[in-house]
Amino acid sequence: MLQWITSTIASLGYVGIALLMFVENLFPPIPSELIMPLAGFTAKANPEKLNIIGVFLAGVVGSVLGALVWYYPGKWLGEERLKNLANKYGKWIAVSSKDITKAKNWFDRQGNKAVLIGRLVPGIRTLISVPAGISNMHLLPFLFYTTLGSAAWVGLLTYSGYALGSQYELVDKYLAPVSKIVLGGLVLAFVAWIIHRKRSSQRKNQR
Repeated sequence: MLQWITSTIASLGYVGIALLMFVENLFPPIPSELIMPLAGFTAKANPEKLNIIGVFLAGVVGSVLGALVWYYPGKWLGEERLKNLANKYGKWIAVSSKDITKAKNWFDRQGNKAVLIGRLVPGIRTLISVPAGISNMHLLPFLFYTTLGSAAWVGLLTYSGYALGSQYELVDKYLAPVSKIVLGGLVLAFVAWIIHRKRSSQRKNQR
């Protein structure tokens, strides 16, 4: 996969970066943690070919366009149809109905800001567009929060690759465990929130 990412950036430049980030949003197994650090490193090694600002903008554009591809199915198909499709065909893109449910619960808890926060959370960032569409979130706020969250994520990865230089692969190595810890913490927080609500409801019923 690394060779494919490298050759795409080398041959297509900014268009290749945007294309890779677009595809990364459609197929979660393709890691942005490798794409953008490599692009940042390439900009440092070959500034005459790629500019760091151009790399950043290309990554954001590709990421936002990819998010739109998930937003509209949620808007047009609805939750149950998407879950059925995910159970039937999701294995090809590593997405299941449980992933959709997880993203929907996250969106229900956080509201519109879930799109902003979700773009920064691995495991949720790709699919957060689905519940936004299911909940009929207006397009302009969706684009605003998606662009903001994507810019923060892409900026972090791009700068990391630029700063680390030839050791850009360390971004993926060290970010992966941190990402899992963050995701685990969010899951625990969600469980704690459900327990709290149930207890509060039981207390009200007892009164």
